[in-house]
Amino acid sequence: MSKIESFHAIEILDSRGRPTLKTTCELSSGITAFASVPSGASTGKAEALELRDGDKKRFRGLGCLKAVNNVNTILNNSLSGLELSQETLDKKMLELDGTANKFNLGAHAILSVSLAFARACALEQSLQLYQYFANILGNAAPRLPRLTVNLFSGGKHAGGQVVIQDLLVVPQANSISDALAMTYEIYQCAAELTAKKYNIRSLRADEGGLAPPFPNVTVMIEDALQAIQQAGLKAGQDVSLALDVASSHF
Repeated sequence: MSKIESFHAIEILDSRGRPTLKTTCELSSGITAFASVPSGASTGKAEALELRDGDKKRFRGLGCLKAVNNVNTILNNSLSGLELSQETLDKKMLELDGTANKFNLGAHAILSVSLAFARACALEQSLQLYQYFANILGNAAPRLPRLTVNLFSGGKHAGGQVVIQDLLVVPQANSISDALAMTYEIYQCAAELTAKKYNIRSLRADEGGLAPPFPNVTVMIEDALQAIQQAGLKAGQDVSLALDVASSHF
């Protein structure tokens, strides 16, 4: 367990230029770490609530000053001085919020505090973050998750030309460097394929995926399989496909 000195949050802009939180955690040992929480373009019906300010004159209502204030007052005042584990910290924040969807404090406020604390604890224990989480789960042989990289986009990420939001490639490589090299080649082959087939430039959607005017989802998947083949790889063996469907929006 680690003793908390303080939490402090500020409002920043994420990679889409939307407001979010950056929270810094300071432990009594002097270790500090921070975490920021991006938001998705789409929000599923079962997802936790992002607390937004609603002031249309500022960031079109998407400001996060209420959530920032919740970190700097309620969460900081309730957690500072306590010696907690990751589990007890998270449970205490859920109790402070008291709702199923994080309505009172805001999911991004709670998550930013949780992640900042996790990073600070990992530094305090001289661990990589993934090793810290693996230890919590009792995993004796921790390893990084497999890459899932956005190849094609639709839905709210790309103007809705197809209903599926993301088609991703999951390289089955033994190292991150090999997985990145495989993904790079697939992506370049997909860009060449879409340029030839749809006669468009390699325009990218909200999260970096290519977004040609697919006539339907089936063609989207077929084009991904063709790109994998053109990269000299075998789908289902060297590379798998994954879908982020975002079905609440259709």
